[in-house]
Amino acid sequence: MTSKHLKKIFSPASVAVIGASEREESVGRLSLRNLIEGGFRGRIYPVNRNYESIQQLPSFPSVAAIPEVADLAIICTPAATVPEVVKQCGQAGIRGIIIQSAGFCEVGAEGARLQDEIVRVAKAFPGTKIIGPNCVGIISPHRHLNASLASEMPPAGNVAFISQSGALCTPILEWAIQQNVGFSQFVSIGNMADVTIADLIDYFAEDPWTESIVLYVESLTEARAFLSAARAFTQSKPIIAFKSGRFDASAAAAASHTGAMVGVDSAYEAAFARAGIVRANELDDLFDSAEFLARHPKPCGDRLAIVTNAGGPGVMATDALLQRNGKLAPLSDATIAALDAQLPAAWSRCNPVDVIGDASDQRYAATLQTVLRDPNVDAALVLLAPQATTDPSGVADAVIAAAKSTTKPVLASWMGCTRVAEGIRRLTQGGIPVYATPEKCVRVFMQLVRYGRNREMLCETPLEVPLTFPVDETERRKCVVDAGNARPDERTPLSEYESKLVLKNYGFRVAETEIARSQEEAVAIADRLGYPVVLKVYSPQIMHKTDVDGVELNLTNGDRVREAYQEIGRRVAQHRSDFEFGGVTVQPMVVASLSRELILGAKRDPVFGPVLLVGAGGITAELVQDCAMELPPLNERLARRMLESLQSWPLLTGYRGRRGVNVDLLVECLLRMSKMIVECPEIAEIDINPLMASDRDVIALDSRIILDGLTRQKASSRFAHLAIRPYPEEFIRNIELRDGTPVVLRPIKPEDEPMWHRLIESCSAETIQQRFRYMFRTATHAMASRFCFIDYDRELAIVVEVVEEGVKQIAGVARFVADADHYEAEFAILVADRWQGRGLGSLMTDKCLTICKRWNIQSVVAETAASNHRMIQMFQRRGFEIDRSKSFDTVMVKKSLVDSD
Repeated sequence: MTSKHLKKIFSPASVAVIGASEREESVGRLSLRNLIEGGFRGRIYPVNRNYESIQQLPSFPSVAAIPEVADLAIICTPAATVPEVVKQCGQAGIRGIIIQSAGFCEVGAEGARLQDEIVRVAKAFPGTKIIGPNCVGIISPHRHLNASLASEMPPAGNVAFISQSGALCTPILEWAIQQNVGFSQFVSIGNMADVTIADLIDYFAEDPWTESIVLYVESLTEARAFLSAARAFTQSKPIIAFKSGRFDASAAAAASHTGAMVGVDSAYEAAFARAGIVRANELDDLFDSAEFLARHPKPCGDRLAIVTNAGGPGVMATDALLQRNGKLAPLSDATIAALDAQLPAAWSRCNPVDVIGDASDQRYAATLQTVLRDPNVDAALVLLAPQATTDPSGVADAVIAAAKSTTKPVLASWMGCTRVAEGIRRLTQGGIPVYATPEKCVRVFMQLVRYGRNREMLCETPLEVPLTFPVDETERRKCVVDAGNARPDERTPLSEYESKLVLKNYGFRVAETEIARSQEEAVAIADRLGYPVVLKVYSPQIMHKTDVDGVELNLTNGDRVREAYQEIGRRVAQHRSDFEFGGVTVQPMVVASLSRELILGAKRDPVFGPVLLVGAGGITAELVQDCAMELPPLNERLARRMLESLQSWPLLTGYRGRRGVNVDLLVECLLRMSKMIVECPEIAEIDINPLMASDRDVIALDSRIILDGLTRQKASSRFAHLAIRPYPEEFIRNIELRDGTPVVLRPIKPEDEPMWHRLIESCSAETIQQRFRYMFRTATHAMASRFCFIDYDRELAIVVEVVEEGVKQIAGVARFVADADHYEAEFAILVADRWQGRGLGSLMTDKCLTICKRWNIQSVVAETAASNHRMIQMFQRRGFEIDRSKSFDTVMVKKSLVDSD
């Protein structure tokens, strides 16, 4: 329903400007003038009781006096009056509101109170949607709607721009007009009292003019909604984001190595990557990306052809491309032969294609057309460094003409100033993105490539990695919950001994550790464990034992143990006399000559919740900063990707004859950590450092966990601490069919893709036609990923898993996809031919309807073939309304879940 109500804001037939004025430099005057001069074709109603007319339009004394229910109200009145004005809009039936007034949470406590009051008032009028307060407003160029404080109307285009900074909007609009970059929508979102960035992403996903989104982000709230919306959008269209405020001083005060390494900015980096968002690191990149996306919003491959009239710029572009992991397109033999016939003998005969300094516009055009026809080329970059005989304007016209013959992206860099200005203007007007330097061209091109790579990475099919645990979930959580309950109002560091108990419950192999509170107890434990041993200081106040010189290694007998115990106690007293010395822990000495030290941990971010980290470990972990981060939950591919992204990855896989570590066991450790973080919201920080990995084993030598008991108390749901909904294990059921066949009813997961393909292959053409409403020869990975890689916050697919001849198979799958507000869901079902008539369809449908009710979905809709009588009967028995009016071969069905049994 959010999209329906936002349509009132972006596509209004009538607009009321409340606080409209004739007073110079007033917000009300500027807002009304921009609405009029922008060419809005609907009805405009100024509201101000002090005027009979404003800017030649009749003025109304109040909202109630407007002769119709306006679709949109723009509020420009002082902050203190806004709650009452919102109330008046609600009473008048106006549900779309933009609040341009400032003076709310951005100015302090009193402003925050007023903003809270606005939200409270609006809730009394269901369907009300508010952009702002403290915003510039919106511009919808295709609708000729300038409901903003920015006087310029940009060209209509296909890029939606969303900014949390109002001050940034004016310079971006000026730049867009100068560069002829068009926007589908332009939004200054302000304080986000109601409508969020996630709401806008969802709305723009359905906007017919929007092919991409550019974001300027300062801070986010409601991380799960944001990531869910972004992940849905980036499945088919790109999002480029610039995040300001990259450094956070508080990271230095973190208690653990992981806490210090996972800063605010790195959490955003991990979240953007997981959502498929491409991040722009410089504001210039954001502007340049907007221009490129305006021309080429679709992803492309990474093979770039470079056409240049000078060797130097070609080398510059090549260096920039390879530095960013792009690829020079390998020209085919046919292309080289064609270029031999078109170019002087001295041409480069490779990519970059040097057309020689005296190249004419005809030579440029012929070369570019030939290069673009090469199937090995995904995009082309045209460089021009003006020579004595060069006609920059003529070459620009030639490039524009050649680019029209292809759908492949073409970029340009016309280097120089006055002499190339007209050529740049022509390229811009002709729809070719043009930049000042070759490096800028490459940076922008690689943004689109990164988007495509992100999409592929997030849809890679993970392997099934079964995890077994020594105890069940209740027991796994017990020591964590008990510790949190014992000290619920504070951050509680668990000792190394307690932390390792938690790890053991989650299946980690840990170095056996025992606590000794005296010298003789330490010797007795060492004798039992076997020499050599390690002694570490045992104190709840000491996070990093090496900071107080509290570790003694390779102790080979009882005398050495006694000496080490005394020495550790003396050092602790010397470094921090106020710290409690509770004794030592004793554990076997692990020989690390053939092992690698890693760090594995997690830290709870205030916006995105837990962030997992893996990297090079040991006491220099923070110094080296070779680490990878990801949001839980993980699957096998995400975990393996984290390891592969490390600079030290070559060392882990083996280097100069040295054996690599057991990567599969490392992946399993990451999955176990993910499981722990998912199940234990109380964990604020956790370190396993070092995690010692060899070719045979992975063992946790040291660990520390910090709990925050308040997290669990504040949680609104079981997984409220996570930004991404984990696999819904609660819906797994082992049942029997009517004939006694045992099956597993469960949600689908990415690991199911091979079984999903086998299900499709087992279906007849008729069954495929009835389910998908069209025929296809073979199911592709892209199709499978759409059905197996799902957002469990928005959709769910229930499969029936069976075992045939010892092999797991999917016999059927039922799916419902909810809208962003969980108001309505679309339902579809597929049962393999040989399993039809055995009650699977009814079983899966009932399960999905039960979950829909749990999600508070109001209604479920579906369509099926008119010839599918068995399915129609199944829907009728469950109270679906049958509608045969759409077409002769399709039946629409709908069921209300409100107060239904």
